[in-house]
Amino acid sequence: MARWTETWLTGIGSDGSEAPPRWPGEKLGLPESGIGSVAGGFRRFAGFLADLVAASLITALFLRPDFGDVEVMRSFNSAAVLVWIALTVPAAAFFGFTPGMALAGIRVARLDGGVTVGLWRALVRCALTVLVVPAAVRNVDNRGWHDRATGTVVVRMR
Repeated sequence: MARWTETWLTGIGSDGSEAPPRWPGEKLGLPESGIGSVAGGFRRFAGFLADLVAASLITALFLRPDFGDVEVMRSFNSAAVLVWIALTVPAAAFFGFTPGMALAGIRVARLDGGVTVGLWRALVRCALTVLVVPAAVRNVDNRGWHDRATGTVVVRMR
């Protein structure tokens, strides 16, 4: 008997023909643990948080935050998001990791074996990360919507 989700949500378990993977990244050919394995949620969040803190600190060098003034904080937060974009997109595009990812020991890798992530993939990943939900909703391989849309996966560097 077909599941009621089969028409719009297919995948592992939809028809019972494919067994679930034993670890995240197994069906992608990635190791279970160590270098090159799929990064866990804690490392990913730690890297993201480190990038946000760095962007806020850089922004604070140029704009003084005032927690009592809503307009000042609105402009500070907008500037901090722009700094975060400027900090993360080129780094991910050309090096495969952001400063926060480097601290967390993770990097972005292309599934097609490309050397660099590339500018368009980094821009799409960044835009979808700003929306939060695409980055938070992950599949069995620990890949968010932003990873699936760009053909990337976040793996451990150490």
